[in-house]
Amino acid sequence: MRVIIVGAVAAGMSAAAKLKRMQPNYEVVVYEKTDVVSFGACGLPYFVGGFFDDPNSMIARSAEKFRETEIDLNTFHEIVNVDVTNKKVTVKNIKTNVEFEDSYDKLMIASGASSIIPPIKNVQLENVSTLKSMEDGIKVKELFNREENKNIVIIGAGFIGLEAVEAAKKLGKNVTVFQSGNRILEQVFDKEITDVLEEEIRKHDVNLRLEELVSELIGQTKVEKVITNKGQVDADVVIIATGVRPNTSFLKDSGIEMLPNGAIIVDEFGKTSIEDIYAAGDCATIQNIVTGKDAYVPLATGANKLGRIVGENLAGANNSFQGSLGSSCLKVMNMEAGSTGITEIQAQKLGLDVKIKFISDFNQTNYYPGRNKIYVKLVYDAKTKVILGGQVAGYKDAVQRTNVIATAIFAKLTTSQLGMLDLCYAPPFARTWDVLNVAGNVCK
Repeated sequence: MRVIIVGAVAAGMSAAAKLKRMQPNYEVVVYEKTDVVSFGACGLPYFVGGFFDDPNSMIARSAEKFRETEIDLNTFHEIVNVDVTNKKVTVKNIKTNVEFEDSYDKLMIASGASSIIPPIKNVQLENVSTLKSMEDGIKVKELFNREENKNIVIIGAGFIGLEAVEAAKKLGKNVTVFQSGNRILEQVFDKEITDVLEEEIRKHDVNLRLEELVSELIGQTKVEKVITNKGQVDADVVIIATGVRPNTSFLKDSGIEMLPNGAIIVDEFGKTSIEDIYAAGDCATIQNIVTGKDAYVPLATGANKLGRIVGENLAGANNSFQGSLGSSCLKVMNMEAGSTGITEIQAQKLGLDVKIKFISDFNQTNYYPGRNKIYVKLVYDAKTKVILGGQVAGYKDAVQRTNVIATAIFAKLTTSQLGMLDLCYAPPFARTWDVLNVAGNVCK
């Protein structure tokens, strides 16, 4: 059995490693267009900000280690076409530009995603970068470390953009953030939570500019100013963080079913619409546990888990992935926030009959140092009171409480059950009635 895997980051190498353990005699061939494998891009903003300095810390496992297990890992090789009828792929050696064909019995596509570059004039100027690859991270870190680069402009207020804010502020930079929408993180959090996070950002002297669209960059060779529909600001470095798009253009004539954005549609087994072809990771959909619908959620957690399932199924198993809650979190200056399940806005778009409750309380007792406000929002079924989504923001332990909500959603707990859930208590960690108990008990 010859299995070809396209892409050697999270999903691809999770699948390759699991497959080779289960079927040591299978030929497992991996093609990766860069020389970086098993790479965790989530660490990039913290690498850039000097929280750690060795870029290899973001590599979970080296190419050499994979090759020691007899995985045929080929770096600097890009798949440019897939012939699903004859089960062949066209491979391009990036170093030599030579193309050749390879045949497969089964194929896994784990080609990931690339940064979206908005239609901004002069975006090719020096000191302008995305923050997606190892190469991006090394470049941006070097730019941030130059004393003369004082004014940092970040285009986009999603996860990467806001994590880059913390990196830049840690290095003492002047930071401006442009977001075309009317609030930050609008795909992940509802307004009650983003209001709190926006206040925290502005409290740290960050120039957060909402509903403002960047149209042009000005400079001779390197960027000097950013022009928007409302004015201009000085810029020594510009980071573009406006989202990602699946790397699936090489599949345009394959007949594989995709979402409008190019994400490959897969079922609970990781199978695509074409026999013997699987997909996982940032190039593919993942099923939402709450809605049962295919969703595009480009997160490392889902990529690794569905990748592992695909590896098992390539080895002959028939295992289904239990689905995703899209659980995600971030640190925004001194605050942290997490979201899991569906938001109120998502519930409204789906026409679900839900109720919501937003409360503020405290993370712990008042007599132990470290007490701060914490904010919780629950989304729950109006009739059954089953919890469908939750968001938490605060200065301490907000994200770990989000994990409790994720478990509650997976277990189909009601708000009443959350209200009486036996959670740990000690003065440094909570109050006798934890904030999640309080949130559950006030839901009617």
